[in-house]
Amino acid sequence: ARACVGMTTEELDIIVHEAIIERNAYPSPLNYYNFPKSCCTSINEVICHGIPDERPLVAGDILNVDIGVFFKGMHIDLNETFFIEDETTKVDDATKKLVHVAHDCLEQAIASCKPGMMYRDLGNVIHRAVNKHGFDIVRNYCGHGTGRHFHCTPDIPHYKNNKAIGVMKPGHVFTIEPMINVGLWYDKLWPDNWTVVTQDGKKSAQFEHTLLITESGVEVLTKRTKGSYIDRFI
Repeated sequence: ARACVGMTTEELDIIVHEAIIERNAYPSPLNYYNFPKSCCTSINEVICHGIPDERPLVAGDILNVDIGVFFKGMHIDLNETFFIEDETTKVDDATKKLVHVAHDCLEQAIASCKPGMMYRDLGNVIHRAVNKHGFDIVRNYCGHGTGRHFHCTPDIPHYKNNKAIGVMKPGHVFTIEPMINVGLWYDKLWPDNWTVVTQDGKKSAQFEHTLLITESGVEVLTKRTKGSYIDRFI
C-alpha cells in the first residue's frame, strides 16, 4: 500500500504491522521502551520517532516511515521519506531538495564504508554532502549497531568532528540514518517522550539502511530488490 492524501498514519501502522506478522516476524518498535506502535511516522518538522495517529496526510507533506523487524533472532532497521502529493498540490521544490540531499548523503556515507574505516569519519562524509546545500545535521540522534539487540554499539553520529569510538571490521552490522534539517540542527522532545521535532519548526528529512561490513566492503542488508523509492522522483 502507498501512503497517500487522506490516509492516516494509524492506517499505515496497521498495514506495516500486518505485513510483518504475516511474514512470521515481529515489529521491533512495538513495546520497545513502551513505544505504542509498530512503526514510526514523522511528518514535516518531526525529525524522528513520531507516533502514528489519526491525522490525515495532506498534499504537500513529507512523511518518513521508520520500520524495524525482528526475524529469526535478529533485528534490522530502515526508513524512507515519502512525498505526499495529489494532482493539484505537489511538494515544493525546496522541500524536494531537502529530501534528495538526505537520500544522497546516506548513499555517500554507505559508499565510504569498508574494513578499517573509523566510525567517526562517517560524520565528515555526511557533512561534506549536506553543508554545501545549506542544510544542517541533527546531533542528538545517531546510527547504531543492530542484530540480536535492536540498538547497541557502536554509536554512529552523523556530524563532523565527532568522537565516536571504533573501527569497521568484517561482520559488523549497523545503521546509518542522518537526519537533515532545513534550519538549524536543534531539536525538542514532545510531552509524549517520543516525538522529536525541529526547534525552529522547519522541515526535516531522513533515510536509513542497515549495513554489513564484508571482507571487501559493505553490503546493504535493507536494500530494495529493485531501485529505491527516491528513484521515481529523479
